[in-house]
Amino acid sequence: MTTQQETRPPAAAKPVRWAADAVAVMREGARLRLDYSAQSLWRVDRMIEGLRGEGTPYAAVESTLRGLGAYAGEVIVRQSGAEWWATGGDHWIRTPDGRMWDPIDEARRCFEADGSLRLLCRDATRP
Repeated sequence: MTTQQETRPPAAAKPVRWAADAVAVMREGARLRLDYSAQSLWRVDRMIEGLRGEGTPYAAVESTLRGLGAYAGEVIVRQSGAEWWATGGDHWIRTPDGRMWDPIDEARRCFEADGSLRLLCRDATRP
């Protein structure tokens, strides 16, 4: 029997790891349980808003934001059958209808008060 991880394209390797790391860090450090559901992205958006509200410097949360963006991408992959794509070090989600999404950049935009991982997931998983 093959696991989901083994059947995925090589482009998924890094973002899947980043997402898993973010889930572990949020569970242990912030006592926030993330279950790869679209509803969990409400909590992620609020977590990012809290970091911004505390005046946390971007450099201090850059890898956390990357992990949370990858987590949102994994939510989209699992909900819609999308796939990870990689180009020049950037990682994107391609939904079955051919649209491309950048959840990692969306996490950065959330930190700048100009984005929402919850809304990105809603839009990406709409038929």
